[in-house]
Amino acid sequence: MKTIGAAEVLGALGLVLPAAIDVAAGVVPWAAAGLAVTMLGAAAVHGRRKEYPMISVNLVLFILAALVAWGRFGPHAF
Repeated sequence: MKTIGAAEVLGALGLVLPAAIDVAAGVVPWAAAGLAVTMLGAAAVHGRRKEYPMISVNLVLFILAALVAWGRFGPHAF
């Protein structure tokens, strides 16, 4: 659980900091992809613990992170 939490925090920092300090913009799509994978892992952990309402939150966050990764890796990345 602590590892997933740390990965979530690092993923969030990887999404926000490059834009905030205007450096290493290429990190953002990789951070978003990693955060999407982390959300799938978090959903699996919540499923094993029978915390079913939290799975929907993880799936929404997965979709958002996957959209950011798709948009940043795509042909119209900014």
